[in-house]
Amino acid sequence: MTLLQIMPEDDSATVLLRTRDEAVITERLKSHGVAFQRWPLAAAVSADTTSEELLESYRAQVDELCALQGLRLVDIARLHQEDSDAWREKAAAARATFLDEHRHGEDEVRFFAHGTGCFYLHLDGQVLAVVCEAGDLLSVPAGTRHWFDMGPRPEFAAIRFFEKEDGWVGDFTGEPIAQGFPRLDALLAGDGR
Repeated sequence: MTLLQIMPEDDSATVLLRTRDEAVITERLKSHGVAFQRWPLAAAVSADTTSEELLESYRAQVDELCALQGLRLVDIARLHQEDSDAWREKAAAARATFLDEHRHGEDEVRFFAHGTGCFYLHLDGQVLAVVCEAGDLLSVPAGTRHWFDMGPRPEFAAIRFFEKEDGWVGDFTGEPIAQGFPRLDALLAGDGR
């Protein structure tokens, strides 16, 4: 289930809210301008599922969202666990890429069709850790400082939506804040640290 954990930006040990209640998550995120909703899962996703098959499974929802928000480009970001040194190196490099605080020039819109990942949103003096799972659609407003953790053994497939080709380019803040907050695996373990 989706998880929201809110902490003060200067004290990651203090948990202001930790909930899996979808209505509470939706309302709390909405109060910060972040859209959250759940889509019904259309199909099981495996390492053998092609990106084209995955997109086709959600064609109606993808087309509707693109039309509604003026999104023109759609792609798939995915990692499926493998048992090889090459995969572990690739996964570690992919994970490290997004663990530093950054922002984008357009909304970051992601639908998790498979697996889990965590968006950390740095908003209004707080860090909102949003653990997304299959079925979650999250839309983070342009300019929002955030980072993303896909975990030590990434396993996810996400449909990404963009207004323009360079919309995914990250503007890194250079601030070390992300290093002081619990990673995805700690959040899922339940200790929040």
